Order: sequence, then C-alpha cells, then structure tokens
Amino acid sequence: MENNLYDKESDSINSIQPNKGWTRKKIVVLIVCCLLLGGIAEAGWNYYSTHERSGETAQDSPGSTMMEGVREKSVLDIISIDTSKEMTPAEVYAANVNSTVGITTSVTTNFWGFHTTSAAAGSGFILTDDGYIITNHHVIENSDSITVSLYDGTTYEAELIGYDASNDIAVLKVEAEGLTPVVIGDSENLNVGDSVIAIGNPLGELTFSLTSGAVSALDREITLSNSITMELIQTDCAINSGNSGGALFNLYGEVVGVTNAKYSGSGGGASIDNIGFAIPINHVKDIIKSIIENGYITKPYIGVSVTDVSRETQSYGLPKGAAVRSVAEDGPAADAGLEESDIITAINGEEIDGSKALVDAVRNASVGDELVFKVYRKGESMELKVIVGEDVQPARADEKSEEEDQGNGQMTFPWGNKLR
Repeated sequence: MENNLYDKESDSINSIQPNKGWTRKKIVVLIVCCLLLGGIAEAGWNYYSTHERSGETAQDSPGSTMMEGVREKSVLDIISIDTSKEMTPAEVYAANVNSTVGITTSVTTNFWGFHTTSAAAGSGFILTDDGYIITNHHVIENSDSITVSLYDGTTYEAELIGYDASNDIAVLKVEAEGLTPVVIGDSENLNVGDSVIAIGNPLGELTFSLTSGAVSALDREITLSNSITMELIQTDCAINSGNSGGALFNLYGEVVGVTNAKYSGSGGGASIDNIGFAIPINHVKDIIKSIIENGYITKPYIGVSVTDVSRETQSYGLPKGAAVRSVAEDGPAADAGLEESDIITAINGEEIDGSKALVDAVRNASVGDELVFKVYRKGESMELKVIVGEDVQPARADEKSEEEDQGNGQMTFPWGNKLR
C-alpha cells in the first residue's frame, strides 16, 4: 500500500460506486453577529459562527463611486451537550429527520453546440441553524443549480461554499434561519458491531427513508470509481443510489459518518447485498470547519511519499515500517533531514507496522506539532524531529473543464435522471 503525504490532494474497483444522492457529548454551534452596512443583526447558531459583512464606499473621482465589500472570516464556536441516553432507531429518526435534506441538482452539458440538461438526486444534512449543509462532493459535482428540500416540504436554492474532492465532502449554504441542525459525534468511538442508522433519499424518490444496521468494519480502505482511495466505515445498512451525502447516526443521535458508496454488481457470480460505506466524520469535520471559516482547506503536511516495507524486503534484515519513496523539496520532512529510502520505524516512541500508521499520525496532528521519527538508514538508527506544516488548498474551483465547455464531454439527455 502506498500513501502520498505530500500530494496536495489525498474513490475503482468496478463494483464500488459513489452514490449520488463528537462519547456522549454533542457539538452545537453559535452564530455571532453580522454587520451589514452599519446595521447589526444577531442570530444564534448550532455549529458555527456567522460572517460579519460591511460595505464601504470609496470615491475614485467626482461623480464616480466604487463599492468595496469587506467580509470578515467566520469563527466556529463549539459547545458540548450531554447525549448520554441511548435511543431506539425510531427515536433517532424522530429526533433527526428534520435535520436531513434531499438534494436535487441540474447539470447542463454543451455537446457540439447542443445544450442538454440532466437532473441528479442525493442527500445531505443540516450543520447549522442558519443554513450550512453537508453533502458529498460527487453529489453536486459540475452542477449548475442545487435545490435543497426539507422534511416539511420547504425548498431552498443552495450555494456551493466549498468542497474537498479528495475527501468527497462539500459544504452548501441556504438563506434560512431557525433550521434544526444535527449533532456531530465522534467516529473514533465506533466499534465493529455498533448499531447505526442512515437517513436519506434512496433512488431519489423514497425520500427521508431510514435504514438500520451495524458497523461491519472500520478503516476499510476502498478505491472508488473516480480512483480516489479512502478509509471508510463499512456498514450493512442499505445504502442505495440517492443516499450519498446523507448522515450515518449512532444510537445517541449523533452523526458519525457521511454515506458515500456501496458495492454494486456481483462478485464471482454471487449477488452482493448490504455492503455500504460512509466517511468517518472525524476525517472531515476539520475540513468542513476550514471551508466555512476560511474559504480554503488546510491540512497537516510533512512532505513525504511512503509505502509499506514488504515481508520479502524484511526477510533481508530490514525492519518493518514506512519506507520513504520521495521527499518534497523544502518540506517539513526534508527540513528535518529525512531522505529517500529511509524507513520510519517509530513515531513518538511507538513502533509502526507500515505507512498507514504514518498517515494516521499526520492526519491527527495539528500544524506546528512535533513528530519524533525513529529512522533506519543504511544499517543505522537515528531520531529526526519533524515539525508538521500546513497544506493550504482552495475550497472551490471551476467545476467544469474547458474541454467539457467546448462540448467534448459525454452527452446527457434532458429526460435523464441520475442518482448519486
């Protein structure tokens, strides 16, 4: 297994398809204030803060006026709420169905001068009471418009705030107040066998459906049909087309994952049922926070590409660990003295079996943290101290390529209804 820790981005087997469609403590967010052209309006949130905006006028010359908008970054305030009582699936559904949404998108394609439009359906959930919504990136990818539907039938046009394609996560915003947000849980507390519940919109038609099951496996490494590899929660909850982007709840009513994929087709002639996957919420909550507060994505970064030390290689006397394939020039690892062909055998005094342990250590670190690597190099052992750096990525990009805009993409038909 190879992992790239300096690639600025981090889902194919043919049978895995993306579906278009914090622990007893809950996390809720407060909205601070919005400053709009000299007027102050306050609104409380449940997962993070508001934007402050002001408009200032600058006069370039007599008779000419330029309006300049100033937008201060949002600040995410987090408070904890006791959620120690386990609920039945029916109680989880009743407590959260108003926090889940259906998502419909439209995509217009220019095919050799002919514009065609198709629709797609997916799921999502409300993060804050002022309208931030979470879904999968593949649900809204290349969309021209996004419509969000609530359980009570209310619909909103949504704005794409930002996304991280490598983690299949997107943040939307609707102009609303007083919505019912979910409570974010801690996916690290999950165990195989724990009961979980998915609420979504299978087939884009069976809206706000509940399916229940158990955690079948954790940290399942899956390569999705867009060739991105992710570590996912495996569940036997029925995850179908249209469920993508929906919430996976534990029995305390907390979101522990974002459903995004399932096995489909057959394997060896046998049918495949009830093998679904969800993104662990802990893997993406900091990304979501960064998109909302900063408008860009920050990730811990050390600048190395690593792979496992194979058993065959170990048979020649080399230790197990994470073998360094390459080191990014001027990156934190290079600054610490790490070199190509080094083998990292321990991190902060704990031995590691392979590259995954290094990936996890970096992912769980904060910018500025010090990681002490025990390194094997040409028969000698040494310690190197690596200061975790910051990888900054834009949270948005032009979703449609120039090639598609010129009509070289695959044609979709106006009557087509895709499920994501």
